Amino acid sequence: MLRSLYSGISGLRSHQTMLDVTGNNIANVNTTAFKSSATQFQDTLSQLTLGAGGPQEQIGGTNPAQVGLGVRVAGISTNFSQGSAQSTGRATDIMISGDGFFVTKTGTQTLYTRAGSFDFDGAGRLVSPDGAIVQGYTAVNGVVSDGGPTSDLTLPLGVVAPAATTTSATVSGNLPSDAAAGPPLVRDVQVYDNTGAARTISLSYTKTAAGWDVVGTDPNGSSGAASLTFSGGVQTSAGTMTIGGITVDMSKLTGFAGLTTVAVSNQNGRAAGTLKSYTLSKDGTLVGSFSNGASQAIGRVVLATFSNPGGLEKAGSSGYKSTFNSGNATIGTPGSGSLGSLQSGALEMSNVDLSQEFTNLIVAQRGFQANARIITTSDEVLQELTNLKR
Repeated sequence: MLRSLYSGISGLRSHQTMLDVTGNNIANVNTTAFKSSATQFQDTLSQLTLGAGGPQEQIGGTNPAQVGLGVRVAGISTNFSQGSAQSTGRATDIMISGDGFFVTKTGTQTLYTRAGSFDFDGAGRLVSPDGAIVQGYTAVNGVVSDGGPTSDLTLPLGVVAPAATTTSATVSGNLPSDAAAGPPLVRDVQVYDNTGAARTISLSYTKTAAGWDVVGTDPNGSSGAASLTFSGGVQTSAGTMTIGGITVDMSKLTGFAGLTTVAVSNQNGRAAGTLKSYTLSKDGTLVGSFSNGASQAIGRVVLATFSNPGGLEKAGSSGYKSTFNSGNATIGTPGSGSLGSLQSGALEMSNVDLSQEFTNLIVAQRGFQANARIITTSDEVLQELTNLKR
């Protein structure tokens, strides 16, 4: 039988595979973070009809003569180039800008994906649309320890930011140097104990010939006093006093004429608070905002990278799994090393180039037609052979 028949068949099979790959690319043109694939061909074995001859003194060398036996698909490679950004406005939509994959787990199986369309389930876990749980580092008392084992990334809706005892307060503004003697200026500041219970400390400023005298009283029975002096509006005294273990810093007060703006600018205590909202930073840290004004880390999304991403095996649901040729996953913090950063409120679009894919469709179709012509031509030759005997 003619060898060209089998060459044509191999060409049909290979170009059919190219059509399948191209069709899958076009079908996923709007799939989040989809990475297009490309088909590579290579020739198969060649039959040697004449061996090479070495050059002699009286005759030159001859080249080998070979007849090819067709084509086959050498491989289907994945293009991991960056897709365009699509803004969604959803806080749980996360896009990777650069290299890396999200780490997800379904049961005992670990998969990797670049599709960051996540949401929180009923248990507060960050999950993908198919229910795979996003992995990351969990914060302990607002501190995330990198490099440890990863776990399910959870948004603990019932978490409480602990109360903080007030140990210092700051007073700023201006005390008028031209104020007349009279009723003191009273400024109150709310402070907290270690249980979050609030109480109010009063600061009374009384004008004196040398400057201002300050008396602080605490409902618990503690008190403190200090004298403030100024020269040219600039404070020349120490400007601090202690009331029941709370240091009141008044060194920022000034003493210019005609302006009364003295006020307590801040204190470092707070009551206990519950989680109200969260934000995602570029390094993958989930930062919770609490009802008491505190902000602290809840957890951190991790990314994985591979020495050979092209060796990953597609596992469906926009996920990949590692293989012997991809190498083991290296887990790290977004933005560190070669890992990309994260962008909240956006998704990575498919990197399918429709113009290229439609061109590939034409190329594959014409290649298929040409190989089909090989078969029909070979068939005509065989028919001529069979017609020699009638």
